[in-house]
Amino acid sequence: MATVDERTEAAQAAGAPFRPSTGGWAGRGVVYAVVAFFVLGFPMLREPFEAALFSRAAIYAIIALSLNVLIGYTGQISLGHQAFVGLGAFTSAYMVTVQEQPFGIAIAVAMLVGALQAGVLGLISLRVRGLYFALVTLSYGLLAESSLFKINALTGGGAGQPAAKPAGFTSDHRFYYLCLLFLAAVLWVDWRMMKTKGGRALLALRENPRVAATFGVDVRLYTLFAFAVAGVFAGLGGALFAHNDGHIASVTFNFQLALLFIIMTVVGGLRSRTGCVVGGGFFALLGWLLERVHLEGPLEHFPFRPLSVEVFELVIGPILLLATLTLFPGGIGQQLRPITKWLGGHRFDVHDRGEKDVQITDVRA
Repeated sequence: MATVDERTEAAQAAGAPFRPSTGGWAGRGVVYAVVAFFVLGFPMLREPFEAALFSRAAIYAIIALSLNVLIGYTGQISLGHQAFVGLGAFTSAYMVTVQEQPFGIAIAVAMLVGALQAGVLGLISLRVRGLYFALVTLSYGLLAESSLFKINALTGGGAGQPAAKPAGFTSDHRFYYLCLLFLAAVLWVDWRMMKTKGGRALLALRENPRVAATFGVDVRLYTLFAFAVAGVFAGLGGALFAHNDGHIASVTFNFQLALLFIIMTVVGGLRSRTGCVVGGGFFALLGWLLERVHLEGPLEHFPFRPLSVEVFELVIGPILLLATLTLFPGGIGQQLRPITKWLGGHRFDVHDRGEKDVQITDVRA
């Protein structure tokens, strides 16, 4: 009597689709259980301030997915994304603190504001593209820093604006789960969007808007659609950012933060949801990981630290970005593809790196 594994191998030899054996599914189940523990259980075992860092990791993942819509799907780079996130943060804080509105309404208004400001830049992108559009977004980010973030009624001026956590999620641990729910919703919307005609139209726009127009793609409509979606995600990320910190100030949303958003998205992997989530989480937790390595790891008794956490973050980001652009254009998502495909029930292939067209030219600046 042939075993299940033997029958599976015989079916594969006959050209039948690959189906994992019972042992294969058991191995995948173990990996899923480990990932679930680190995502759902491990943050609950840490201190509250550490749970807030894991919440920021989920928020950064949402922001990375927002940038991925622009850079990965439509080929438009945004150097002023901190403005989208910042206005979303201040809008939600203003609605909750000054207008005394419920958290749900504050989140909805923040997403609407994000869509509106992104839509305005989308209109500009119909006229200019590439490096010139990147300079426009850079100017918009600087404009937001010097003027929009100085509106005392909205931002509270130099004192900043309080942003209380919603009822039922006042603890850092509970708010982490709320951020995970929003991240799951964003991932689902992104996945559904790319399965539709509109998602395929966005990819066509990235390659060549004029050629896409010859195939019936409404360039104006789908460009504005992409910017609106990116703005909604960024506004949501900004609102969660504000409520996670509990108090938000304009100095937080500077050009350095915009560069961090770009780096974590590209290093994570353009057009890879898994890569964006891992990249955003990695850069959000980088400082915490360095502290753990120094305090609890092999560097615990090291006589001195060559670089502080802040300086190390400024160094490791550009290094990883250069390595991604030159060696692994698909980023972390490309490197994880063999594992993610295997977890989805496919045969493990260490040489599977997905699309071959993920190149440096995706970052058109």
